[in-house]
Amino acid sequence: MHKKIVFILLLGIVFNCKNETTSNKEITINSSKTDYTQFVNPFIGTSKMGHVFPGATAPFGMVQLSPQTNFEVMHNEDGSYNTETYEYCAGYQYRDSTIIGFAHTNFSGTGHSDLGDFLVMPSTGDLVLDPLETKEGNKGFYSSFSHDNEEASPGYYKVDLDSYNIKAELTASERVGFHQYTFPKSDDAHIILDLVYNVYHHDNKNVWTFIRVENDSLITGYRQTKGWARTKKVFFAMQFSKPFKSYGHKKYDEIKYDGFYRRFKQDENFPEMAGKDIRAYFNFDTEEGEKINVKFALSPVSTAGALKNLEAEIPHWDFNKIKEETKEKWNQELSKIEIETLTEADKTTFYTAMYHTNLSPILYEDVDGQYRGLDQNIHQSEGFTNYTIFSLWDTYRALHPLFNLTQPERNNDMIKSMLAHHDESVHNMLPIWSHYANENWCMIGYHATSVIADAMAKNVGDFDHERALQASVNTANVRYFDGLGDYIDYKYVPDDLSHSSVSKTLEYAYNDWCIAQMAKQVGNSSTEEEFMQRSEYYNNVYDPKIGYMRPKLSDGTFRKNFDPMDTHGQGFIEGNAWNYGLYVPQNIDKMVDMMGGKERFTQHLDSLFTMDIDEKYIEKHEDITRDGIIGNYVHGNEPGHHIPYLYNWTGHPEKTQARVRMIMDTMYGPTVEGLCGNDDAGQMSAWYVFSSLGFYPVTPGSADYALGSPLVKEAKIHLDNGKTLTVKANNQSKDNIYVQSVSINGKTLENNLLSHQDIMNGGELVFEMSNQSNK
Repeated sequence: MHKKIVFILLLGIVFNCKNETTSNKEITINSSKTDYTQFVNPFIGTSKMGHVFPGATAPFGMVQLSPQTNFEVMHNEDGSYNTETYEYCAGYQYRDSTIIGFAHTNFSGTGHSDLGDFLVMPSTGDLVLDPLETKEGNKGFYSSFSHDNEEASPGYYKVDLDSYNIKAELTASERVGFHQYTFPKSDDAHIILDLVYNVYHHDNKNVWTFIRVENDSLITGYRQTKGWARTKKVFFAMQFSKPFKSYGHKKYDEIKYDGFYRRFKQDENFPEMAGKDIRAYFNFDTEEGEKINVKFALSPVSTAGALKNLEAEIPHWDFNKIKEETKEKWNQELSKIEIETLTEADKTTFYTAMYHTNLSPILYEDVDGQYRGLDQNIHQSEGFTNYTIFSLWDTYRALHPLFNLTQPERNNDMIKSMLAHHDESVHNMLPIWSHYANENWCMIGYHATSVIADAMAKNVGDFDHERALQASVNTANVRYFDGLGDYIDYKYVPDDLSHSSVSKTLEYAYNDWCIAQMAKQVGNSSTEEEFMQRSEYYNNVYDPKIGYMRPKLSDGTFRKNFDPMDTHGQGFIEGNAWNYGLYVPQNIDKMVDMMGGKERFTQHLDSLFTMDIDEKYIEKHEDITRDGIIGNYVHGNEPGHHIPYLYNWTGHPEKTQARVRMIMDTMYGPTVEGLCGNDDAGQMSAWYVFSSLGFYPVTPGSADYALGSPLVKEAKIHLDNGKTLTVKANNQSKDNIYVQSVSINGKTLENNLLSHQDIMNGGELVFEMSNQSNK
């Protein structure tokens, strides 16, 4: 047995750890002593389209240690896209009855995917290294399981692996996954490390994998993949609580050249493993009921970084201690909003939504502050903690505005992370959709500008406003990005030159308004004027003859073959002219007037929620399904999330109140199907949190929220400045969905708007509820 003493692990004890590390802070017990984790059900949304995972993670943790229930590859044998891949964006579907292992990285709620790094699976009996089926057609190493013997809560997951009579338990700190496996008596017990497996796997996804067996209980390594993130490297350190008696691996790629390594019998008990596709195994003898624990640390930097993270966060083998500490971290986050609800089901739905809003963006640096940058170099964070996973087309709408209330320090760090991304970008751009030191260019717009403008409008953070403005201006002038040069030249995106032309024009115009607001704050009048002019470009894609936003060609004419109901190929991305065309959040009053005035606009909204949309108009979009549709309003996708609140601008706030309550009742719930669409990194859940409280950020970048109809009876929002805003819904009931009046600290609100400053002042926000509407 190879038993080299690992010098670097010993050194890890004396490395300086960055003070900002969450796990190094003293954990503050929430004052009420209420266990808010009891109201969270991580299985909500794990069926169908929610794309969330049930596994163990700390708030905003780098590790998401979660079961994977199937292995779907991206492409069919003929090279076509395998549509079933989409169902496994988080690696887990509740309908499944098999588990193939536990992966350490998972997206929450996305509509495209990646990750699934470092799959670990315990087994007994004959060693099998194929997850689903062997070449001979025999059973793979997967295990059957029953939901009756499955349990999940914030920071903890447990399941019985029935095929092996093994109980699996998982918990995690920010950077370290902690496994506990209770084995039966066996002289053929195994723990498999599968480095082939990926979420959204394809034949060439793995670029290289590497493992070192440092001694009889510690291994280190890394994997580089080419997927949604084009160049993704993740490093690890894996430590066992018990020495393994033997080990080995199998390569699944063709070896064309192996140098003089061919001298060795590398597949058994050889302490280096390297190749494109590798599955390793570690063998044990076990007694009945014996526990083998595994600590699995991640790093974006190096295996040395992973070892430092391991030593700093879990230097012991006390599984329950980490489980309880992580539970308390979750209680700290969940207790920031205390609620009273009409039903226990509403409380579960609310706190699970809160839970989902605290899963990402994720921490992306080692305990010493080192992280891998967009330039693939190693950087040191100075004055901030680095984060990644910025699903900005989704999360600028409500998630980041929610952070300005519940996570202002973190949102400040996230903005500084975006500015670091800009500085490391060869394009001189803020992130569009970024993860793991990669820009993946998903979706449209440059919505980091919205996140920054919203923080500035609400006086959140100490980031450099001038630097943020310049980074935003730089981003908005990269001409080769997604039709942006044409947008600047034509004052709209021509449909014959770029896809999704109307959506791009509308979103660029809103982003430009955000930049103008930044410029106004820092006193840069010329930039403010320039971008205010650009923010009006939405006018250029409105066709008053038909009353819709419509694709316009480079010759200045509107496209002739146009169907405002179709969501495919009509100038809109994941939407149509009926719904996506209602996107001018920077000037809603003008949009209403432009589209025929208040009554005409009200009629359009009424029809949107009550009309039928034929299947042919949505069948080409996997992100739009019947589960998330009300009429032609699509709540299961983000572009329409502000629409129910637009009645406030037409003189019919009572219709906003009715629609919002109906959406909360029908599109969310406390079951595995309780999300009507992808949670999209927390955006869907953030909509629910805001709407339950009675207000929503229709225009991020402004300091106002639109009023709705609260679902809670009472809520206490504990603010970072030490004050508390208590939301009260007097006469609240299932039928009393209408608001008769709203007051803040005794002052009646007249215009259906609530200011951020009123919230930050604390006090009482009182809704008088009734079953009768009050226009």
